[in-house]
Amino acid sequence: MDYQAIIDMVKEAGQFVFDKGLRQSVDMKGAADFVTAVDLKISSFVKERLQVLTPDVGFMSEEEEGDIAPRRWILDPIDGTTNLVYDYNFSSVSLAYFDGEAVQFGVIYNPYNGDLFVAHRGQGVTLNGQRLPKAQDRELKDCLVEFGAGSTKKQFTDESFLLGREVFRSCLDLRRGCSSALAVAYVAAGRLNGYFERSIKPWDYAAAYLMLEECGGIASDWQGNPIQFERPTSFVCGTPKVYGFLRETIDTYAQK
Repeated sequence: MDYQAIIDMVKEAGQFVFDKGLRQSVDMKGAADFVTAVDLKISSFVKERLQVLTPDVGFMSEEEEGDIAPRRWILDPIDGTTNLVYDYNFSSVSLAYFDGEAVQFGVIYNPYNGDLFVAHRGQGVTLNGQRLPKAQDRELKDCLVEFGAGSTKKQFTDESFLLGREVFRSCLDLRRGCSSALAVAYVAAGRLNGYFERSIKPWDYAAAYLMLEECGGIASDWQGNPIQFERPTSFVCGTPKVYGFLRETIDTYAQK
């Protein structure tokens, strides 16, 4: 597989975020659930390129749910669409190759600052061409933790912010950047130390999950079950100390 061609394709796709005409075309999939012409353009662009590069591999995208072929690409064309709509400049293109058993390759690209995360199973992670070390397992008091509340899932508001409050009591500080892919990649890179969200979808975390694993992090659903790549799931991750604390906090305070 020509991974460099795929990396170059993702970087090229990311440039569509700067197309003013595409950005101004905004529709709603549901309450607080935006889709822009940027999302649709990137999804179709990547799908067409991948059909040429890897014609025997399936394709699963946020804008094209339903293809769960055992071997498949998993794409989030824009992770952080609300950020895109509001010109917040914190969004990413996330693409993972899942071979039916595990994610083998992932790339996450933030076109606004040029950050390019690339992971190959067993070969580690690079950020802008530089190999990332294992993520430092800091003491909780020195840790930054991000949590997702999900503007489309406000039925979990009380639970999410209760957990956020309890985590905040023990960690250094909390963050909410609202791009799950970047949040998990940041844990891998040591920019954050943990992350949790009540419900996210495979394209939100597939590529970043591999990066986390390769950098020594741990992830599971809120019950401690292994992460799967077919349907929405709860998600908690971190370096070992932070992951353990987050799981204990979820066990104590989350709705059963």
